[in-house]
Amino acid sequence: MGIELLTVVLLGCILVFFALGAPVGLALGGIAMAVGYLTWGDSLFNVIPTTLESTYFNFILLAIPLYIYMGQLLTRSGIGDAMFNATQLLIGKVRGSLAISVIGVCSMIGAMVGIIGAGIMTSGSIALRPMLERGYDRRLALGVIMAGGGLGILIPPSIPMIMFAASTQNSVGRMFLGAMVPALLTILVLVAYVAISCKLNPKKAPLHTELEGFTPETPTEKFKTLRDGLAALALIFIVLGSIISGIATPTESGAIGVVGAILLSILFKRFKPQLFLAAGYQTATLVSVAMWVLFGASVFSNFHLLMGVQGMVADFTNSLDLPPIMIIIMFQIIMLLLGFIIDEFIIVLMCAPLFTPIAVSLGYDPIWFGVLMILNILIAVQTPPYGFALFYLKGIAPPDVSMGDIYRSVAPFVMLNLLVLILCMAFPQIVLWLPNAVMG
Repeated sequence: MGIELLTVVLLGCILVFFALGAPVGLALGGIAMAVGYLTWGDSLFNVIPTTLESTYFNFILLAIPLYIYMGQLLTRSGIGDAMFNATQLLIGKVRGSLAISVIGVCSMIGAMVGIIGAGIMTSGSIALRPMLERGYDRRLALGVIMAGGGLGILIPPSIPMIMFAASTQNSVGRMFLGAMVPALLTILVLVAYVAISCKLNPKKAPLHTELEGFTPETPTEKFKTLRDGLAALALIFIVLGSIISGIATPTESGAIGVVGAILLSILFKRFKPQLFLAAGYQTATLVSVAMWVLFGASVFSNFHLLMGVQGMVADFTNSLDLPPIMIIIMFQIIMLLLGFIIDEFIIVLMCAPLFTPIAVSLGYDPIWFGVLMILNILIAVQTPPYGFALFYLKGIAPPDVSMGDIYRSVAPFVMLNLLVLILCMAFPQIVLWLPNAVMG
């Protein structure tokens, strides 16, 4: 079977199994093993132990459960809520301030856990219903939570960035630094859009936006709110700074984050044994699912690579006789389409080892291409009809919020994220300036 026909068969099987609702990791691994057995025979099973070793014994990937555990401890102890309250307190009484604070808190929660779902679920459960009850435009309320929650994969320490670095043998520290300016640019663009749209159309947001029960009144309450929120933010900077400065590896910095989260919860009298157990159980559940997905996707990717898909893609791109930047744009379109049907982890694991060597051979920096991939995924998972982030938001939205409401709410924010992607593609120094300045 030729590689072209094999690719069609594999992708066709993926679509069928995903449509049937099969678990992602088992579907990818099972498809690769079934098709591989029919084409290779018993020799296929040599791929399994090597994939298992490279997947589960990768030192960088050990950071994933630590970052997730740190985020669980901070959010379950209430320090994540304190970040929301601190942001709202600092912004004050301005039109659209609650929407702006949602973007700020989502970015900080994303920095804590590095995944999309946490930002959407946490900020949505805290702020969505009060925003709607306070008279916020439904599309604006849904859109800012969706856009802010997606920032979890763009702000270090991002789990997909760690996966990209591990699968392409690139520096995690450089990836984190490369994403910081695009992440800041995205936040500024989102905040500017909210502020300008509320200014032009005051009906979108009431002027008084404090949340009853969440806004501190006395100086002591305000001090505690700022203390807890800023302490969590300081922990994030310590975790990130330990990687960038070379003091700690990503895995070691994850351990620092866990210890710091425990110490903060104890120091602020928020720690309970039940919290410790609940955070550990939820982390174990998320990591177990992620590891199965990671293993299945790695088996699929390795089998496809060994069959020569990278050469096929390289030959195809060369035959098109297109300028190198057009090849990069083509890769972006492919990943955007994949984001309609699969989540961010699978896109990274499937596309990073396939597209990155080709981008490097065309003369592009792998860190630049990796950040473009993360920006692209950020857009893809928010794009109707099947973007995963849409269903996260639907899960915590009031019953009267339809999928149609959610689809309509994301359009302007998807366009803003696309603008940032285009800017980073047109001006690579937006991505490369900071890692080159800090790490050379």
